[in-house]
Order: sequence, then structure tokens, then C-alpha cells
Amino acid sequence: MILANNKKAYFDYFVEDTIEAGIELVGSEVKSAKAGKVSIKEAFVRIINGEVFIMGMSIVPWQYGSVYNPEEKRVRKLLLNKKEIKKFHEKVTQKGYTIVPLNVHLSKGYVKVDIALGRGKKTYDKRESIAKKDQKRDMDRMLKVR
Repeated sequence: MILANNKKAYFDYFVEDTIEAGIELVGSEVKSAKAGKVSIKEAFVRIINGEVFIMGMSIVPWQYGSVYNPEEKRVRKLLLNKKEIKKFHEKVTQKGYTIVPLNVHLSKGYVKVDIALGRGKKTYDKRESIAKKDQKRDMDRMLKVR
């Protein structure tokens, strides 16, 4: 079940390698995330000292929580194996690559995030993807009329 989706990721980046990671959540964040009060529109991923963190991810505080509700846009640690972190770190050090969150979803009751290795698109690449999307929309419209 998808809780949040980053539609701009596929428009702004060539997505090459994806991986599912767990998120280290605190207290009532889990309830709020399962209720779908998550946004990853401004989120990005950084590797700091061999650990992976997602920054800018917004989880609205649980309305029935106490005064100890965690901050909405705090930095959250992602749970990955050392081998996976090393593979992503090697690619990110190359020019033009970045790690992008694609979606937040539930997997066997746990809140997970799909992150991807992305290479930034140029403006002409974006125009090309818009043209392909328009062609597909026109084809679907034509098939629907028939």
C-alpha cells in the first residue's frame, strides 16, 4: 500500500537502480505514517559517515499524540546493509548522480521507502519525456473512443 509518491522523481531524473529501505521512526510517527500523512515532495537522501539519512520528509504529528510528538521535518535514518550503502556511495561520488526517494509504502506492516540512484535530466530530456507522455495520452484517448 503506497502512502506517498514522488512523481517528480521520474520527470527530473533517469532512475537507474532502486532499493527498498526501512525508516527509523519514533513513537507516534508510525501511526501518522500509516494514516497516510506523509509527504516526500521536497525530500532528498544523503550519505553521512557511512549512514544513510532522508531529509525534508514530512510526517504530520499524530493528532492524538502527547507533547512529546517528534518534529515534522526532522532528519530520519534509513536502514540499509553496508554493502548497499557502499554501492550507492560509490555511484553518488561520480558526477551527476544522486539518491532520490521514490515512494513510501507499507511492507508486511513496516513503513518502507524506495530510494533510487538517479542521474539528472537536462531540459531537452524533460521535453522528450513530456512528448512521450502526450503521445501515450493521445493513443489512450483514441483507443477509448473506439
